Amino acid sequence: MSKVIQIEHLSKYYNLGVINNGSLYRDIQTWFALKRGKDDPHSSMTAKDYETTPHGFWALKDISLSINQGDRVGIIGKNGAGKSTLLKILSRITAPTEGSIKIKGRIASLLEVGTGFHGELTGRENIYLNGAILGMKKYEIDAKLDEIIAFSEIENHIDTPVKRYSSGMYVRLAFAVAAHLDSEILIADEVLAVGDASFQKKAIGKMNELSKSEGRTILFVSHQMEAVQRLCSSGIILDKGRLEYQNDNVEKVISQYLRPAIEDGTKTLEWKSNNIKDKYFSPISLYMLRNNKKTIEFLHTDKSIYCVIEAEIQDLHSMLNFCIAVKRSDNSTVFVTWLKEMDDELDIQIGFNRFVVELPVALLKSGDYYLDMHAGIYNEKEIVPFQTIILHFKVLGESSSRQGDIYPSLHWKVTHD
Repeated sequence: MSKVIQIEHLSKYYNLGVINNGSLYRDIQTWFALKRGKDDPHSSMTAKDYETTPHGFWALKDISLSINQGDRVGIIGKNGAGKSTLLKILSRITAPTEGSIKIKGRIASLLEVGTGFHGELTGRENIYLNGAILGMKKYEIDAKLDEIIAFSEIENHIDTPVKRYSSGMYVRLAFAVAAHLDSEILIADEVLAVGDASFQKKAIGKMNELSKSEGRTILFVSHQMEAVQRLCSSGIILDKGRLEYQNDNVEKVISQYLRPAIEDGTKTLEWKSNNIKDKYFSPISLYMLRNNKKTIEFLHTDKSIYCVIEAEIQDLHSMLNFCIAVKRSDNSTVFVTWLKEMDDELDIQIGFNRFVVELPVALLKSGDYYLDMHAGIYNEKEIVPFQTIILHFKVLGESSSRQGDIYPSLHWKVTHD
């Protein structure tokens, strides 16, 4: 197959110290912290997240990559790894500091909710605007208009200004436009995480169809490994702006990304953000307890093992929810539990909350596992995940020799009635 994207020694450098938080109070906090040599309290990244210099940091450093026509490439990595920066450069939103990119074909991008839309224009008018940006003629857009509107499932609101759309409606229309207008390359960032589960499945199915039947190249960024696994055929891992790993087998890429890091001794994972999206809560930490002590190593005979999430609730919402999935190192799911899967009344309050759930580690066979925690506002119309945190742990023992997926200790009885 022919190459459609050729990246050679690509780097992007940003200067530190630029203050623009939207309010004087937050600007003063940022200025004071930087003056003392500390991290910006209003940045979602810290110094450890990227390669720094005295005056700035490299969001990307020396990336070389070739992508062929029809490839479905998953781009994964931790927050601050450079994924969005790479997509913005490919979409020509920002320019590289060093290196070169050669692109063959037109690019349709889904980077952030509402990107490429004019708020005052209706959904219908924005379809024509996006088509014109891609260089399409009016009659070409006319031929696809009904299909775009039907796929977006917002027919009743297509003549409403998009500034009145919910985030889910934005994504539905934006994806429908990007998927149906003529472009050779489709770039999708984490934006597909905003939307209901049925539309996510529909969107991934459509991208698979576009790649296989039309030969369209897909670049897909997501923290949801299941979505990457379903859609992508190959993948890359970015870490602190550098290309850490690349493979034509996406399952090997996911396995490499999720490879247990037991040896580093990490027992607590923390995450903080001041992103405006995270108005309901800020996940603080995730850890596991055995005998009231933090640990990531358990015997398969252990009974009372607890997973703990500590979060600062900023605004109560009836559909606020946390999810814990226990998965194997190959990304297969063992079981999932939700905060509100029971009818029990939970005393969630504004301020600090500690959420505790007992995990049946005694059922797990020996081996490497990880906790995949994510949280958000979940209802039938819209899913707003705010953060995913992955914590590795290990189950020790001889149970792996037994066949089956789990290791239950069952009690047998004999009767002679």
